[in-house]
Amino acid sequence: MKKLLVIICTFLIASCSSMKITYDYDKQADFEKYNTYNFDKETLELQINQFNRERLLEAIDNEMTKKGFTKSDNPDAIVHVIAKVEKQMQATANTTGGGMGYGRWGGYGYGGGFSTTTINYDEYHDGTLFISLIDGSSEKIIWQGVAAKTLDENASAEKKEKNINYAMERVFDNFPPGE
Repeated sequence: MKKLLVIICTFLIASCSSMKITYDYDKQADFEKYNTYNFDKETLELQINQFNRERLLEAIDNEMTKKGFTKSDNPDAIVHVIAKVEKQMQATANTTGGGMGYGRWGGYGYGGGFSTTTINYDEYHDGTLFISLIDGSSEKIIWQGVAAKTLDENASAEKKEKNINYAMERVFDNFPPGE
């Protein structure tokens, strides 16, 4: 379980390039009526590294503040975060070889050769982070941003913070819709 938690948090430390950002929203929702927010209990207890969880929550706080929201104990919108990781395997085959032959003009001859194939297996993890805003009264999702990336497990603390902030900026570029 702890290994999975470490893997999940590595999504947050992935380098910024090749991050895929998508979003969707309820076209019937009136986004102008939402002014306050807070995190749900599951998000506050998100099973990732404590430091990365704090970085993530702070980054979301910063983005919500930029959008004009105020944190409240009785919020209009509830922020719910889910982290998902999938283990991937990639195989690469390399074939090398050589040969020689001898033939006559009449089509007769002989030859020989050899080859070897080496297969390398690389294991990596793809991470996906879902950030949902839920209507505080109806408990329906009104907006969801998704960031997906192949994970980098060797980033420094500074790089982790930079990457988390970058990911949240990109996700919240599309919130509220139409802005």
